[in-house]
Amino acid sequence: MTLSAPAKINLGLRILRKRADGFHDLETVFLRIGWADTLTMTPAEHTMMTCSDPSLPVDESNLCLRAVRAVQQAMPDGSHTGLRVHLQKNLPFGAGLGGGSSDAASCLDAANTMLAAGLSAQRRHELAAALGSDVPFFLMESGVALGTDRGTILCPMAFPKALRGTWLVVAVPPVHVSTAEAYAGIRPDDGQEGELEALVSGGSLAEWKEGLVNDFESHLFEAHPTLAALKSNLLGAGASYAAMSGSGSAVFGVFQTEDEARSAGGGLATTIRTWVGPSDAGLPA
Repeated sequence: MTLSAPAKINLGLRILRKRADGFHDLETVFLRIGWADTLTMTPAEHTMMTCSDPSLPVDESNLCLRAVRAVQQAMPDGSHTGLRVHLQKNLPFGAGLGGGSSDAASCLDAANTMLAAGLSAQRRHELAAALGSDVPFFLMESGVALGTDRGTILCPMAFPKALRGTWLVVAVPPVHVSTAEAYAGIRPDDGQEGELEALVSGGSLAEWKEGLVNDFESHLFEAHPTLAALKSNLLGAGASYAAMSGSGSAVFGVFQTEDEARSAGGGLATTIRTWVGPSDAGLPA
């Protein structure tokens, strides 16, 4: 079985409050995009994993293997059938694009099918949430969703009208931002809680540029000027809206035409990994 594991970007991200369990309540809108990894899963004597990128661990710390194990362990009598997972890693990892989470979600669904586990959608959602906060989104049929709580409470949304007919440039510079660094500089603020969904759903790109924020940007742009410069470059190249995705380091711009998007993407430094495609490329056909 071969399947695609698409990335996501965050159309705005608000950190509302720190919770007693150490996590943060947040508010964000996820958009699935067309940039994707490819996973191939086949029966095997023992469950194992290989990857096209030798720098990516393929031991039990990898979310793909953990997803397969979760399905096996959730079966009433366990599973004695092994699975071989091969990951063609096209997405940059640690970039705020959710690549590892998407890989895990695809492995959950594929293992459920190949092992005939018969796990319900609710049970798969529970397993996904245990693997990581972003994983449940990638199990959704909808390509757009409002995420609240830790990002695991999801409400499907219509494709934003502001993005109709537009193109994306997603750019990942050679900058690493750890989760610890990203959250260390956060100052939670729930003063505008509940307004994000309405702005994304009904606002224009000009209104997004004025009022849509990613709360990670302010302190991470100060710590990593390359990220601030990349956002400025995309806006200067004609993007109607630009933002960092998640906790970085990916930055994306929304362009009105394909020509503008391809010109902007082609004008970036060769050290920056770039994807250009329609804004609706990750939605169900």
